[in-house]
This record gives sequence, C-alpha cells and structure tokens, in this order.
Amino acid sequence: MKILIETSARHVHVTQETLETLFGAGAELTKKKDLSQPGQFASFEKVTVVGPKGELVCSILGPVRPADQIELSISEARKLGIVAPVKESGDVAGTPGCKLIGPKGEVEVKEGVMIAKRHIHLDPKTADEFGLKDKQIVKVAVNGADRNLVFGDVVVRVSPKFAPAMHIDTDESNAAFAVPGLEGEIIVD
Repeated sequence: MKILIETSARHVHVTQETLETLFGAGAELTKKKDLSQPGQFASFEKVTVVGPKGELVCSILGPVRPADQIELSISEARKLGIVAPVKESGDVAGTPGCKLIGPKGEVEVKEGVMIAKRHIHLDPKTADEFGLKDKQIVKVAVNGADRNLVFGDVVVRVSPKFAPAMHIDTDESNAAFAVPGLEGEIIVD
C-alpha cells in the first residue's frame, strides 16, 4: 500500500470574520494555487503569527473555515515560544492562542495553535481497497535518500472530499529527507 507523502508547511486557516479584521471589510482570499486536496488552495494573503518569543510570516490556506487554526512544526512553535500540542487538524479545543497581524488589523486568537498530527487522506474507495478505516492508526515506512525511517501514530482520515496523500510537517519532512514524489509504504499492525 503505497501513499504519496507531501510536506505541509506552516500555514493558517481563518474564519471570514478574522479575514475581514486582518484584510478589511468584504475581504476574500485570492487563490495562488490549488493544493492536492480537492477545493483547498494556497492564497496570496499572508499574516504574521506572533508568540511570546517571536513572529513568523505564514500563508493563509483557503477556503475560510469555521474556526481559526495555526499549524506549525514543533521547531516553529518553539521559536515563537508557544507550547503547542499535537492534534488532528480541525480539533482546536484546548490549544493555545497567538496574535495574527494583517495589513488592516490584528486578532488575538484565543485557541488554534497546533502541531498537526501526521495523517493520511483517503477517499472511501481507496480506503476500502487498502482495507483501512477512518481514524485507524497505522505506520508508514519511508525509504528516502539516505534517510530511511518509519513514521508511527499516523491517523487515517477518510472522506469523499479527500484525495490520497499523507501529510507531514517540515520537521518530519526534513527528518525523512523528503523530496517531491516521495512515497511511503503503509504498515498495519
């Protein structure tokens, strides 16, 4: 069971209300490029994420979401001075906040900063072919250029809205010496 591995660099998801506070009334995200997951895109809009020890510029991914979410690597969270938990994307409950600064304003986000749990997106047909279920935990073996490793605690996420791909953050990508087109082998215990 091979799966494409993609690096998900730091990024921010915002609500329409937050977008308008940061970029002005009636603001909309401007698509820069489509991402591998259907309907998802990188926008031209960027914000500054501010923590107790520093700040980073992050791209906003679209479309707008029901909750603000800031996805960082562990290294980036530490640089900002934020102790962020590893969580599944979308589960912002109990996460710390930060300040977001845009060209027209700033927002104190009360929660939403996280290290995204490594995960595999699958559509139902592919999940069925692989014999995998939503929320199942698997391992993924990577045989990269001089950096073979096995990622544990990989959550499988199944939805008709998904296209098959595994997402890891930049710290994990660097550890695997990941390059575009890298594939991993899904291991079920």
